[in-house]
Amino acid sequence: MKALYYIIGVVLLSSTVSCNKYVDIENPKDQLVSSSVFVSDATATAAMVGVYSDMNAYNYQFANVLTTFMGAMSADEFAYAATFASFDEFKNNAISPDNTYVGILWSQPYDFIYRSNAIIKGVTASTTLSAATKNQLLGEAHFVRAFCHFYLTNMFGDVPLILTADVPSNSNLKRTPKADVYAAVIADLVEAKKLLINAYPGNQERTRPNKTAATLLLARAYLYTGNNGQAETEATEVINNADYSLLKNPDQTNAASMSKAFLKNSSEAVWQLQVVNTLGGRNTWEGNLMVPASTPYYRLTTGPNGLANAFEAGDRRYANWVGSYTNTATPPVTYYYPFKYKVRVGASGAAATEYSMVLRFAEAYLIRGEARIQQSKLSDGKDDLNVIRDRAGLTALSTPASIAVGMTMVEQERRVELFAEWGHRWFDLKRWKSVTGAGDKSRADDVLPLIKTNWKSTAALFPIPTEAMRTNPNMVQNPGYN
Repeated sequence: MKALYYIIGVVLLSSTVSCNKYVDIENPKDQLVSSSVFVSDATATAAMVGVYSDMNAYNYQFANVLTTFMGAMSADEFAYAATFASFDEFKNNAISPDNTYVGILWSQPYDFIYRSNAIIKGVTASTTLSAATKNQLLGEAHFVRAFCHFYLTNMFGDVPLILTADVPSNSNLKRTPKADVYAAVIADLVEAKKLLINAYPGNQERTRPNKTAATLLLARAYLYTGNNGQAETEATEVINNADYSLLKNPDQTNAASMSKAFLKNSSEAVWQLQVVNTLGGRNTWEGNLMVPASTPYYRLTTGPNGLANAFEAGDRRYANWVGSYTNTATPPVTYYYPFKYKVRVGASGAAATEYSMVLRFAEAYLIRGEARIQQSKLSDGKDDLNVIRDRAGLTALSTPASIAVGMTMVEQERRVELFAEWGHRWFDLKRWKSVTGAGDKSRADDVLPLIKTNWKSTAALFPIPTEAMRTNPNMVQNPGYN
């Protein structure tokens, strides 16, 4: 793993994108020795915002396209229409450890973890930073470390838990049990909440994590680990924050229309990644790839169990967030694609109007609704789901008769609300227990065989990449990939 876990005794700053898109400071040098980075508020801040810049600088990276796209294809949301072996492996749930993209999904989060660890070390040791800057940067670094460990453990299961920037001691670490990784994620987010404030730092755009971002991710982590009471508490804190609201106007020309949820700094945005590479009029990488110029390459699954047919009649999410393209064949064929982002290519030289959405306010209602239903607070849980349904223009649900019935409602609302966002559907299917099979089966074992003929339970985890296996003698491969 030495080739994948790296930090070079300095805080690595991006030389390819401008950090001053996040904060108004001079662009940093390529590398600043650690003793210099943490002397001034400006250079220390540049170290942190350089992480966000690198998260979104290039195409098909962990933090913009890959987690969303590979999660969607691994689940039942959409697939790539052309033949491409590396993508087909995700669509067919038959991933090779040599797959380029599984390697990126492993290596890049660890890069950001190492850089966060270096920032935590440097900021903690500094005697010259202002108290406010120290708290903000420590909070952000703990948040990013938690965020990356969260996604690693959900994609790969047990993973090395990296809490220092000491490469020699980390390079041969064994895989840490998933429960311990989650404990560290939760501890980091609790610490981030203490350190961060509600206001967004820097230029006040919603592109650097604040207290609410840490709270929402903490609510999700509690939900995923079965601590439903705490998940409800944290989600309620997010919901009660007046800085956020659901865009619900059905008129797509209205500024409060749900069609505008993915605009930069929208009222639904809890954390976004700012555009840092706008060549050719691009806004987000997601929109640039999912919004087609003609025939779409990324097409929603169809058929009785496909996402294109999962929406109820009159659901505004379908009207606003699903695009269609009908070709000129005889007879014509209509293809459906994710259309949450509206901009494929904007006007040349125009400012970006959309940012990549990472955490969105609507998830707080879905977390609280599920957590309440799991605690047998069936009426309260139903009410949270109905907030989401009301925005979608749908009739209210009645109180479910049981937890099982309530969870069917939760699954439906999460599927059609969070599709094509950060692998939510993929993670949901894996974390929920099967309703039809043995106790060791997941909901993925119920659902995915309906559209995937070769589904196997072991495909719920991605393989450990070949490079990690080669360079770390203590690394053990996931079942099904030996």
